[in-house]
Amino acid sequence: MKIDRQIGILSILLQKEKVTAGELAERFEVSKRTIIRDIEDINKAGIPIVSERGFGGGISIMEGFKIDRTLLTSCEMQGILAGLKGLDSVSETSRYRQLMDKLSADGTVRANDIIIDLSSWDKAAVADKIELIRTAINGCEKISFTYYSPRGESSRTVEPYSLIFQWSNWYVWGWCENRGDYRMFKLTRLADLRLTGEKFSRREIPEYSCDKLRHTKGEIEAEVRFDSSVKWRIIDEFGTELPRFDEDGSAQVTFTWSDVPSFYQYILSFGDKAEIISPKEYRSGYKNLLKKILEKY
Repeated sequence: MKIDRQIGILSILLQKEKVTAGELAERFEVSKRTIIRDIEDINKAGIPIVSERGFGGGISIMEGFKIDRTLLTSCEMQGILAGLKGLDSVSETSRYRQLMDKLSADGTVRANDIIIDLSSWDKAAVADKIELIRTAINGCEKISFTYYSPRGESSRTVEPYSLIFQWSNWYVWGWCENRGDYRMFKLTRLADLRLTGEKFSRREIPEYSCDKLRHTKGEIEAEVRFDSSVKWRIIDEFGTELPRFDEDGSAQVTFTWSDVPSFYQYILSFGDKAEIISPKEYRSGYKNLLKKILEKY
């Protein structure tokens, strides 16, 4: 806590030319005497801090001392605060709010030019899981859960290494004992998540890479044509470079998918606005699926 507080004091002094001991004491909820001791420690660390008494006085970094203030410019601090607000959106604790208050020079969080909301429509669906997994990562403790995937449900025991937000969803990435390899698991598909109480020694994990972390063994490739009425969705999901657009606005996309069943489910989400062009086996398989759906009605 002491070093965190001293870093917070330096952060404020880099943003404000002068601040009083009383203001710092109130901000960090400690006594003025504690703030004075922190200032002495900062001085001993080689950063000269001066105190001026009387009206208009206060604590500041010695004028002329060369310190890279661009480490925490106003714009960059707003970027940091925006990121912390994003984490706060999926946190069930007040840790990020407290950190934002400490880093903000005047105690007021202003990061409304960039708003990051990482929560799902049901915040509770992932917030509790994120907190439990963070505890497991920090304590090097294995987690276990039931996982639901297109291939069915299975029980997993995992050494968690990272929480990842990508593809608009939260995932936990780690070493899966059941598969003997690194795997990513979508948090919304986890059930019965718990700490096992069993510790693990951290492995030499590979460097983070979206391609490496996305497990797509046995992936398929297909060519699909989409109607012009869903052009907005194609651009939203694939951008403007991957699809080939015809003059009438229709789009043709060649893309890979993890497995055939989930590929069919994705195409179904477009209703009659999508057509599988190739390969023929997928056209035939999709046709059979549509027949089975029709038989139900």
